[in-house]
This record gives sequence, C-alpha cells and structure tokens, in this order.
Amino acid sequence: MIKRKFQHTFTLLNVDRVLLDARWNYQNVISPYYRIYYIHEGEGMLSGAGETVKLEPGFLYIIPSFTLCNMRCENHLDQYFVQFFEDSTDGISLFAQHRSIGKVNATETERLLFNRLLEINPGRGINRSDNPKVYEKDVYYKEYQELNNLQNISVSMETQGILWQLTAKFLHPNLPDSRPDKMIPLKLAETLDYIELNMHAELTVNFLASRINQHPDYFSRQFKAYTGTRPLNHILEKRIERAQYLMATTRMNYAEIAAQLGFSDLSHFSKAFRKSTGMAPRDYRKQMYLVGFHHHPKKNQG
Repeated sequence: MIKRKFQHTFTLLNVDRVLLDARWNYQNVISPYYRIYYIHEGEGMLSGAGETVKLEPGFLYIIPSFTLCNMRCENHLDQYFVQFFEDSTDGISLFAQHRSIGKVNATETERLLFNRLLEINPGRGINRSDNPKVYEKDVYYKEYQELNNLQNISVSMETQGILWQLTAKFLHPNLPDSRPDKMIPLKLAETLDYIELNMHAELTVNFLASRINQHPDYFSRQFKAYTGTRPLNHILEKRIERAQYLMATTRMNYAEIAAQLGFSDLSHFSKAFRKSTGMAPRDYRKQMYLVGFHHHPKKNQG
C-alpha cells in the first residue's frame, strides 16, 4: 500500500455567493491568496500574462496566489467564490511553475461543495464599506484567522477537504510539476524551513551551505535541481511573498516590513518589491483594499 503525505494545507479567508455588476472592474491584481470561482449565471472576463479567459456558467476557475490578473464584468455575474491561503511543508506552491488562470468544466458536485462551504462557514463573505476613508482604516482580513480558530475540528477538517477537492480539479497530468520525481534531501528540506523562519536574518549562500556542511557550489546546484531556482532568487521571492502577506494581514508599515524581512533599508525593499511585482508597495496595498473590500449586492442564496 502506497502512503502519501499531503504537503499542502489551506486556510480559509472568505467564501460567498455574490451578484456582480460593472463596478467589478480591476486591473493588475496580484494577491497572496488563491481565488476559485464557480459561475452560476452571467458573464465576465479574467486576463493576465497574455491570456484572456471568459467567465461563463458551468465552469470553475482558479487564480493561484501571486498571479497577476485583470477582472471585469460588463453587465452582471452571479458568482460563487472562495479565497484561501496556502501553506506547504517545503515552501513551494502547488502552482509555483504554472501561475496562470485555470478553467475547467464544473459539475453539480462543485456547486454542492460551494453550498456546503457556505453552510458550515456562515458570515465569511466580504462585507465592507465603499468609502475609502472607512475601509482604508481597517486591517485586511484581521478576523479571518480568529474565525478559523473558532471552528470545531469537524468544520475545520471538512473545510480543508472541500478546498482540497476544488483545487484538485486543476491538477492534471498536463500541469507542470513544481517538484522533482525523487524525494527532496533532508538537509535541503531543513534549509527551506530555515529560510521561511529566518527571513529577518542575513541569508547568504555561503552561510546556508556551511550550516549543513556542504560546499557552496554543490549546495547551489542541489538547491536549483530540487526547487527550480537559485538560493538567492528563492530567498528574494519568499521575502516579497511574505511582504505581500504582511500587507494583507497586519498594520505594519513598510519600514517595519522591510526590517522584518532582512532588507537593508526601505529603499532596498521598495526597489525589490517593484521589480518583483511591477508596482510600489503603496500601490500594491491600495489595490488590495479596492479589490478585497469593494461591497457588492448579494444575491439570495436560496
């Protein structure tokens, strides 16, 4: 019997069914969490990275975390959606090598799964003011983890299972695998964990190699072979991803975020952030408020 340990867990952020209109029109959206949509009625559009995907009834869509995307509805769109964070034991996302919009045929099962998520997670929609003076004083998603902590074990496990089922719809043989076929070496896996826990520190190739008693050149080759990228590129990517997460979940200012993530100063952080995301930290945070907290009239879920 083959045993397989799940390396990924998901944390629920929001789930709801909404009726969207022409106000749902956002450009250059990039978020630190996943979005999955099920379209019940109407039409819309998602685009990004040279691709355009039509939102239409009977289909399921995914926007992986840190995937640049444009969203538009010209008339009306009856949409189920769920937003959730991903955590993996090695820090590598399921879609690390395939960050693009996904579209698959949906079945009655997916609609029932969304309805079940709504049933066991009531009040987890996005309900905020349209007034920027109001919602820009709020903390992004400050209550989402508190609500998850209040879930009993049954609801927590069922929520996790549903998120796995919905995400699994987009994992197929044609999807590039972000992992090699063979198991990652223990020392390298431990190094990935160390990076995740010590982003505030000075992380050099020489230091990371020496702490596991490897030559820097050998360490770098091994690191790239198993992660697909060089150590310093991986560290910078993880720091920028963590910065996006902190902007979405805390009141920390940019200087505090820069210091916590090991950047030499605010200027260094801002340049690195802009190079990685295409926008300044302030513009990124403003965009997240607009997209995440714009209120839409709800459709009766009955």
